[in-house]
Amino acid sequence: MSDIPNQAFELRDLTKAYDGFRLGPISFALPRGYVMGFIGPNGAGKTTTLKAMINVIHRDGGEVKISGVDSRVVSMEEVGVVMDTPMYVGEWTIEALRLAIKPFYAQWDDSIFTARLRDFDLDPTKQIKDLSRGMGVKLQIAVALSHHATLLILDEPTSGLDPVAREEVGDLLRQFVADERHSVLFSTHITSDLERVADYITFILDGRVVFSGTTGDLMEKYVRVAGDPSDLSAGQRDLVIGYSSHPTGFDGLLEAAHRAELPPSVLTEKPSLDDIVIYMNKGAHRG
Repeated sequence: MSDIPNQAFELRDLTKAYDGFRLGPISFALPRGYVMGFIGPNGAGKTTTLKAMINVIHRDGGEVKISGVDSRVVSMEEVGVVMDTPMYVGEWTIEALRLAIKPFYAQWDDSIFTARLRDFDLDPTKQIKDLSRGMGVKLQIAVALSHHATLLILDEPTSGLDPVAREEVGDLLRQFVADERHSVLFSTHITSDLERVADYITFILDGRVVFSGTTGDLMEKYVRVAGDPSDLSAGQRDLVIGYSSHPTGFDGLLEAAHRAELPPSVLTEKPSLDDIVIYMNKGAHRG
């Protein structure tokens, strides 16, 4: 990877070790103007990666650059962090929050904050603890937009939201990246949200990146397969990632390049992102 201005962020050989878990070395990057989905099963290392990116934890090795600048010295005005629950004082009103955080941002714009509150139907007199999960996510996005963040980092923001609220968050992200200077890293286990908004996907498993590229390339790389176990030889079965047999047959994931190596009786279909995560996780931990 190179230090070029159109990279929203890049990670090079990032590592972090805990007792019983090691992240990395991992490397991936996102061009400006796009949404990247960050996926993987629980415990894969997604949150550790995000915390290392925004310096909540110290990384053991590697580099993290945001807009070409080391994340440890980059202005945090450029980064907006959105969690599943706002990390603000619950007893504060939204207006009290504005007054408290405004001095920390040289580029804070009250007019943008007021406009976003109106757009998101957020009452400035309401206490933060009384906001719904969806409203809490919208408030964090309003804050990020008001200090002119160019990169949004979201950690499970749609967890627990109903489909309507999740679609609203997706719409906000699409609007955000309509400005080609803006980018989003969206970590979630609700992969259906990403199928609508993500241009790129990074898939992490057991602390290692197993795929990072366009969503289209990932979806074309694999097919979901199913059929009668007797249709497969032992060698052919080994090609099926996350192979699972049951009373009605077998299913699993297959690299599309190997399709011709299985008999025509085996059924194939396009996988979902969920399928890819589930079968890859099964395949990694089989036996």
